[in-house]
Amino acid sequence: MSRILVTGSADGLGRAAADALLSDGHEVVVHARNERRAADLAALADRGAQLVVGDFADRDAVRRVAVELADAEPLDAVVHNAGVWSGPAVMPVNIVAPYLLTALLPGPRRLVYLSSGSHYGGRPSLTGVDWRGGSAGSYADSKLFVTTLAAAVARLRPGVLSNAVDPGWVPTKMGGPGAPDDLELGHRTQVWLAAGDDPEALTSGGYWYHRERQEPHRAVHDEAFQDRLLHALAEETGTAL
Repeated sequence: MSRILVTGSADGLGRAAADALLSDGHEVVVHARNERRAADLAALADRGAQLVVGDFADRDAVRRVAVELADAEPLDAVVHNAGVWSGPAVMPVNIVAPYLLTALLPGPRRLVYLSSGSHYGGRPSLTGVDWRGGSAGSYADSKLFVTTLAAAVARLRPGVLSNAVDPGWVPTKMGGPGAPDDLELGHRTQVWLAAGDDPEALTSGGYWYHRERQEPHRAVHDEAFQDRLLHALAEETGTAL
């Protein structure tokens, strides 16, 4: 049994992943943005899930969640699922929050970051990025950044299994009812990488789609770009990886 945090688990793929991990007998920590959203997790809490609450658009809230988690039993894995599609919260939620949690929670030995096929359209440039969300951010850029973060962690923490997952364009609230991909398949790779014991699930540095390893944007494995991204995030947050 593993202890696994799934961020953004009030609905969609995060909830599906948390539900599957609970059903497999793992100890799961679920996360909601606020108390209203936390009420939606009552059914999972009744099955034994623990709960943390914090708006990941607010980096101080991310730090409070990290302190709360650090004071509890150690985590074995984190599924960085929380994300937003558009608006000023894109950069704070999609890349700053997972970066901070990665920096502040050094214990987990498995890290799974939610990417997207949209990352192929991202720009490998850090010029003018509004990390604080004063203006609308680029979803594609944020997913390129978080996919690069996953690869950087795999390189810099050889004892950690760090991977990125494209769950597909699935019919969640974010994806919309007309999304063509399979909702059931959308969470399985995250669960497999967070807790599976297949040899492939015990690898690191991958970009996965439905349990098949894919080739990401060429910038993802560019170590110079990885280092520039980590430096920019460390300077912006005052927290080094």
